[in-house]
Amino acid sequence: MKKITTLIIVLISLKFSAQQTINGHVFDENNVPISGANIYLEGTYDGATSVDDGSFSFETNETGDQNLVISFVAYETFTLYGNVSEMKHLNIKLREDVSTLDAVVLSAGTFSAGDNSKVNALKPLDVVTTASALGDFVGALQTLPGTTTVAEDGRLFVRGGEAEETQIFIDGIRVFTPYTPTTNNSPTRGRYSPFLFDGITFSTGGYSAEYGQALSSVLLLNTIDEPDQQKTDIGIMSVGASLGNTQKWDSGSLSFNTSYVNLAPYNAVFSNRNEWIKPFESISGESVFRKKTNAGLFKLYGAFDRTTFELTQEDIDNSQGLYFKLNNNNLYFNGSYQGVLNDNWSLFGGFSYTNGRNDMHIEDRFIDDEENSFHVKLKLRNRISNRFKLYFGAEYFATNFKEGYQDVSVNKVSYGFDNNVAAAFTEADLFLSKNLAFKTGLRAEYSQLFEAFTVAPRLSFAYKISNSSQFSLAYGRFYQAPTNVILKFNQELKSENTTHYIANYQYNGEGKLFRAEGYFKDYNNLVKYDSDFAGFNSNYSNTGFGYAKGIDLFWRDTKTLKNTEYWVSYSLLDTKRDYKNYPTKAQPSFANTHNRSVVWKYWIESLRSKVGFSYALASGRPYTDPNLSGFLNEKTKAYQNLSLNWAYLITPQKILYASVNNVLGFKNINGYQYANTPDVNGNFNRRALTPATDQFFFIGFFWTISEDKKSNQLNNF
Repeated sequence: MKKITTLIIVLISLKFSAQQTINGHVFDENNVPISGANIYLEGTYDGATSVDDGSFSFETNETGDQNLVISFVAYETFTLYGNVSEMKHLNIKLREDVSTLDAVVLSAGTFSAGDNSKVNALKPLDVVTTASALGDFVGALQTLPGTTTVAEDGRLFVRGGEAEETQIFIDGIRVFTPYTPTTNNSPTRGRYSPFLFDGITFSTGGYSAEYGQALSSVLLLNTIDEPDQQKTDIGIMSVGASLGNTQKWDSGSLSFNTSYVNLAPYNAVFSNRNEWIKPFESISGESVFRKKTNAGLFKLYGAFDRTTFELTQEDIDNSQGLYFKLNNNNLYFNGSYQGVLNDNWSLFGGFSYTNGRNDMHIEDRFIDDEENSFHVKLKLRNRISNRFKLYFGAEYFATNFKEGYQDVSVNKVSYGFDNNVAAAFTEADLFLSKNLAFKTGLRAEYSQLFEAFTVAPRLSFAYKISNSSQFSLAYGRFYQAPTNVILKFNQELKSENTTHYIANYQYNGEGKLFRAEGYFKDYNNLVKYDSDFAGFNSNYSNTGFGYAKGIDLFWRDTKTLKNTEYWVSYSLLDTKRDYKNYPTKAQPSFANTHNRSVVWKYWIESLRSKVGFSYALASGRPYTDPNLSGFLNEKTKAYQNLSLNWAYLITPQKILYASVNNVLGFKNINGYQYANTPDVNGNFNRRALTPATDQFFFIGFFWTISEDKKSNQLNNF
């Protein structure tokens, strides 16, 4: 018995003599003690938690080399490898985790909307709940600062840039013909339904090196990755009808939308300044197929539309009016794959194909054109660490454009061009801390048409001032080929270019967002010609130049007033150009100095209704009065538009929706057309270019049939 007792005492002594003490302190990068950090030996139950002064201490029986892990919320996990006997009096510094939601965001020049965005200026549903937008994502974006109101056009004019300087991408792949065709002095609309998209990024300048062939802006539309349920959407409207359906299974889904629009019934009820022979009619459809794999997601997107109309418009030089007829067909395919290769590498690849055809009959002239465009892109991402991410990739654009022309005196002639552009880009995100970040990139392009090589650097910087505010800077150089209107006549040119400089302040907290942004854009190599319009006999050069500078302000509040959200935007634009057939540098006819917008939405619980309004006020735009000396010597009166909308929830899945555009009937004037020759008194007569209608009324009934019997289209209005 005595021997057994002695043996137990020896074993206990050996056990305690083998125990090691691990101790130390945990601090942040500013040497402030961290309380509550978790410290443990990997693969064991041995560990402790740091106290108020950051100290910790615990015993272990482990010996030899081990991993000591130190972790704390909002900080990067730290692992120390070494011999347990040497883990004494440790001083551990934890670095802030830059991937947390309160980290700095590189946002200069960019408005984002979507669940994956840390800073949302607009939500995806805002695209179709804005009264003046009439269900068009472009119309909703025109309520943001940086855009210019060009009511008769309808496309995006951004910070002194023409509409062609803004490019649109779906799932990262280029859309070459994003707008529906229209007649003179009538606004166009985006071709693609917002109902299939859940993320929008609108960059008004200084955007990523991944995107090229855009001088002013890029608009990125991301289709829904995974629908929440199967459903059918039915719409009956005053201008047509729509039908949508989504099918879902374990590893994939399929969604489609179709719509038919015919303005003949509407024009029969409401007066129109155009003399319609065949009113506007279109049929369109879109579909998205999604397939999940073990490592990623494959998407295939397709869209088509056919548009026709025929009319006679008022013309000051022709008492019979100007005859115009159009048949348009457009087809777009887009495929993409995004997946993970391993812990650090991910891959994105995609392609798009566009076929657009127009058959036009203008008076005694017949014009038909066809564009075939292709885009393919491959991008790799290497997540070296939370603080450093590297992107690089390559892409190829190919465009073939052909046009035919004939009239009573000219037999049919054909002309056009091929423009192929190869590009490579690389970009790095560097987070020095949770408060300081850089993005730097370089884009190189080679144009086969111009036989020219260009290099475009990009740089962004962001510093977090407080928990809710930050300051950002961005710089970039951008190149873009001249438009089809120019290249179809002359290919002996080179790419136009501009340089962006942007400074941004942003506050985001408690349902409120404020942005203030100043910018300067320097344009060079703009195309000039010496005739009234670009044509075969014009002389072309790249001697044009210009600038644009200004301030954009944006305020959004979703918290202060119950059941209410609103935003206010203001833009100040100072811009001049010497390009096209301009005899001197001047403010372009599409640019106005001041743009203001207010959007308000309110949910009335007792009436099961969502009501809203949007108001736009823009200063006048320049035009040339030949009765006075000078070029672009006058300005139109200010543009105003107040629009209202109302959605009534009849049952959980049935909605009655109505809207009125320009409810007060403001007599807006987009410009003037002057006679080609003066009258007997030597004066050039003119007529005002006004909208086809001063107001637009819309009413529709929408019914959703879904699995949960509760989903509806209310968020789409």
